[in-house]
Amino acid sequence: MAEKIDFKKVLDGYRARPSEFRLLRMPATRYLMIDGHGDPNLAPSYTQALETIYPVAYKLKFSSKQNGRDYVVPPLEGLWWADNMESFTTQRDKSQWYWTLMLMVPDWITAEEVQAAVLAAVSKRRLPSIDKMRLEELDEGECVQTLHLGAYDDEGPVLEQMHKDFILGQGLRLSGKHHEIYLGDPRKVAPERLRTILRQPVASL
Repeated sequence: MAEKIDFKKVLDGYRARPSEFRLLRMPATRYLMIDGHGDPNLAPSYTQALETIYPVAYKLKFSSKQNGRDYVVPPLEGLWWADNMESFTTQRDKSQWYWTLMLMVPDWITAEEVQAAVLAAVSKRRLPSIDKMRLEELDEGECVQTLHLGAYDDEGPVLEQMHKDFILGQGLRLSGKHHEIYLGDPRKVAPERLRTILRQPVASL
C-alpha cells in the first residue's frame, strides 16, 4: 500500500516559525477556490463556501486513494484583501474584507478528476456555493511568511511588523494578496492555541 502523503510535512510552503519572517519562493499551485466578501463570522457566504469546498476535496482524496495515491486533505487556506488595507491590519473592519477560500489540489490530479469529484459530491448533498467554485492555479512567486500563534483577531501587530518593518527593510514591496494557512481548527482549538501561517507575496521596490 502506498504511503499517505501529508503535505504539511513535506512542502516548504507549510513551514513557518513564530517571530521569524522568512523569504521563500512558492511554486505555482492549484487550488479549489471560492470567492466572497464580508465578515467571515457573519456572512452566510463564508459558511456556504466551507460547506461546498470540503465535500469536493474529500471526494478527490478518496478517488486518488482508489487510484493508488493517498494523501491527507491539505489545510484550509485563504486570500484576504480590502480596498483600504488598514481595515485589515489595524482597524480590523471585517465588513470591508474580500476573501478567497482555498484547498490545495495535488499536482497529479487532473481537471477531469476534479469535475468527477464535483459531480460525485453534488449527487450526495446540496453544495450551496458549487456554482462559485473553480479550479485555479496560484503563482505567488517570492513571498515572506511567518507563524502566528493565537486568535485571528490578534494578527494585526504581526502583519504590521511584516509589512512595514521586514518587507520594507528588505527593499521589497507588497505585490499580491495576503495569504493565510490554517493549521488549527477553531471549532476544536482554543483561540490562544491556534496556529496560522501568514504569507505575503513581495516584489522589488
